[in-house]
Amino acid sequence: MFRRKLEQWLAAYSFPKEEETKTIAMVAAGNIPMVAFHDILCVLISGNKLQLKLSEKDQYLLPFLLAQLIKIEPAFHNNISIQFKLENFDAIIATGSNTSAKHFEYYFNKYQHIIRRNRNSIAILDGTESKEALQQLGHDIFDYFGLGCRNVSKIFIPQDFDFIKLKEAFSHFSEIMQHTQYMNNLDYQRTIYLMNQIPMIDIDFINIVENNSLHSPIYCLHFERYTSHEQVQAYSEKNEQENIQCVIGKGYLPFGKSQQPSLTDYADNVDTLNFIIQLN
Repeated sequence: MFRRKLEQWLAAYSFPKEEETKTIAMVAAGNIPMVAFHDILCVLISGNKLQLKLSEKDQYLLPFLLAQLIKIEPAFHNNISIQFKLENFDAIIATGSNTSAKHFEYYFNKYQHIIRRNRNSIAILDGTESKEALQQLGHDIFDYFGLGCRNVSKIFIPQDFDFIKLKEAFSHFSEIMQHTQYMNNLDYQRTIYLMNQIPMIDIDFINIVENNSLHSPIYCLHFERYTSHEQVQAYSEKNEQENIQCVIGKGYLPFGKSQQPSLTDYADNVDTLNFIIQLN
C-alpha cells in the first residue's frame, strides 16, 4: 500500500533523466517527534544528498528512522549526513520560530531556500457537530500537547454555541492532566487570567478564552464568535498565506485529521519536492 502511495505521489512530477546530485542542508524543528521526516523523504527520494542538523529535542527518533530507511535502501547510506555544523551545501530548508526565521534568512540568504515560521491551525464549528466529531476535534487540539503547527489553537463558534457539549467531548483527553509540566504551565496561565480578570471557560485541563489572536499558549484554546460564514472565510483568507497551516471543519479538513497529513500535504503549502527538483 505504501509503495502505491509513493508511486501516486511521484507520478505528478517530472524528474530530469540526468541531473547533478545536490546537497540539501536541513535545520530540523523539534516541536513534535520526527516533524522533519517529510522534508527528509523529499530530499532522499529525489536522489539528492541530505545534510541534517537535528533539533536538540529530537535527536533519537530521526536517526533511528534513517537507519531503518538505509536497511530498506542501502544506497541512502552515502546520501545521509547528520552534522552539527552545516557547510558545503547547495540549498537549505530551515524550520523554526518567527525569531529564528529572521536569523535563517540573514545567514542563508545567498542560498536557494525554504524558511518556515510559526503557524497555527483553526477549526470552524457550526454548533451541529456530534459528540464524536467534537472528540475528533480534541485530537486536533491535544495531540502532541498542541505543539504542532497543525494543532488547532483557535476555534470559531456561532453566537449560541453550547460549551457543555465541548466539555463532555473533551473529557476523553483528561489523561493529559497526568503530565506535570503541562499542568504547571496551565495553572500559571490560569492564574494570570484570574489576576487580570479575564473571563475563561475552565475545562480542567485547558483554558478556553475569547481572544481574537490566532496564536494561543499550548494549554489554552482561543475562541471567537461569528455571525456569518463569510466573516470566518474572510479571516481564513487573510491569514492562510502567512499564519494558518490548515482549517478544520465541515467543508474543510475533517475533524481529527490535522495530524494525519498525506504525502501531498506540504508544510506552509510550499511544494518541497518541486523546490528540490527545480534547483539550479
